[in-house]
Amino acid sequence: MDFELSEEHLLFRSTLREFVDKEIRPVAREWEHEGRYPTEIVEKMKTIGLFGMTIPEEYGGMNVDMVSLAIVFEELSRGWMGIAGILGSHSLAAWMIATHGTDEQKHRYLPELATGQRRTAIALTEANAGTDLQAIETRAWRDGDEYVIRGSKIWITNARYANPLPVLVKTDPDADPRHRGMSVLLVDQGTEGFVISKDMPKLGYKGPESAEVLLDDVRVPVENLLGGEEGRGFKQVLAGLEIGRINVAARSVGIAQEAYDQARAYAKERHAFGQPIADFQAIQLKLAEMATNVQAARLLTWWAASRADSGVRVDLEAGMAKWFASEVAIQNSLESMRVHGGMGYSTELDVERLYRDAPLMSIGEGTNDMMKMIIAKGLVDGRVVID
Repeated sequence: MDFELSEEHLLFRSTLREFVDKEIRPVAREWEHEGRYPTEIVEKMKTIGLFGMTIPEEYGGMNVDMVSLAIVFEELSRGWMGIAGILGSHSLAAWMIATHGTDEQKHRYLPELATGQRRTAIALTEANAGTDLQAIETRAWRDGDEYVIRGSKIWITNARYANPLPVLVKTDPDADPRHRGMSVLLVDQGTEGFVISKDMPKLGYKGPESAEVLLDDVRVPVENLLGGEEGRGFKQVLAGLEIGRINVAARSVGIAQEAYDQARAYAKERHAFGQPIADFQAIQLKLAEMATNVQAARLLTWWAASRADSGVRVDLEAGMAKWFASEVAIQNSLESMRVHGGMGYSTELDVERLYRDAPLMSIGEGTNDMMKMIIAKGLVDGRVVID
């Protein structure tokens, strides 16, 4: 039993941390407040191969293990969680194509997705269907050698840049159970009827767009049905979301760690009543709790990632990591603001951004209440025994 990173993982983390410190931290606050898209950072992530993390080497990708994936998202989120979001949606969709796509789909898309020449995303959520994906209303029907898609999606990260955009649809709305009538279609950028209608206004998670997508009788060739078989979309998406939840857990750890780091540094610098506030027991108790929680969240995330690397189903493990780590991110960001006092509420520091970004982690890739239900089902079914 080893709770430490390997030498390779440590070197990988060091490289990522250097990248974040050099390329992201110096501009994050200004660009985030401006709502500016981080084009330059995206270009630099292409050059170091990050867009190929979940793509096999035979297609030009890095095919990193899941612990390395978690390291990437933690380190990026310590600098600016919005950057991690750009890479997260891409990595999830690329993994789905690599895992479930036909040979033709893999050869057509993966080489350019690995370099970032193409980017991708995932279109699941609708106005009336978030946690309950089986309630989606977007439809697709076969018309000769094409599928015709009609519907809309919201909160789609990377929507403007996705090429292709995997879209979850109902190809058989009368199927029973409902999930057997769901499929994923790969929509190429520029297809007629595919419209980015607007950006969704957000509390945090600035930088990447979260857009509403309209699909007005969009026609795609039958060759763009992911995996080439109707009715498999729901299972394809759920498998991807297990990996996505490790990503969100790691992002949460990054936010929580950064919140702790900033609280600790400020407590040592800020003086009150003639001494650093770090000398006061009230502050020490906060720091102790923050540090313990972030380390527990990190180890839980690494555990889920290593289980995924072993090839087993990780819905329970990823659910545990995502739920716990995201709650720690929320708690640590608030406690860091309290340690900072009035300055924590100021946009001159980064603490308020952490506070605004953290709540999304408890919602993204399934709400935390849903995570608890997934965990409970796995425990009751006996798939994983905790003892």
